[in-house]
Amino acid sequence: MSLAPPMAERQTGPATPPRARGFRFAIDRGGTFTDVYALCPGEAAPRRVKLLSVDPSNYPDAPREGIRRILEAATGVAHPRGVPLDSSLIAWIRMGTTVATNALLERDGAKTALLVTKGFRDALYIGTQARPDIFDLRVRCPGVLYDEVVEVDERVLLSKGDGSAEDAPRA
Repeated sequence: MSLAPPMAERQTGPATPPRARGFRFAIDRGGTFTDVYALCPGEAAPRRVKLLSVDPSNYPDAPREGIRRILEAATGVAHPRGVPLDSSLIAWIRMGTTVATNALLERDGAKTALLVTKGFRDALYIGTQARPDIFDLRVRCPGVLYDEVVEVDERVLLSKGDGSAEDAPRA
């Protein structure tokens, strides 16, 4: 996850004083831990909180709990659990997660479907043909990560280079 400031801030510096921008949060919610990184108005150093991603006896939602804890520590004002946070204090929140990817790779969770361009149904199954022993006649392929394949009849446009496009010829 990139924690760099937006392009405009990197190139020209902040448009407004740091205090006026509000809290800026970057959150990485993983299967085990959630990391919350915050740039707080008027503070030179970032604040960080690491929480268990699932801890229902202490909080219902790890990202919200991390934001609550940082707001409480930085402002000195109580932000009780279960009470909506004052969103006017927050400039932005950026969040990434590996939970869905992990569930897919571990084959745990909801059934999934693969939508693919018509004619490419087997592309992921075939793969690159890379294997540990190129001469092994007993190739063992890993199982697919999806339950169903849906082929989509796409419309492909060819760019003419002048901003216009035309339909590609169909095979």
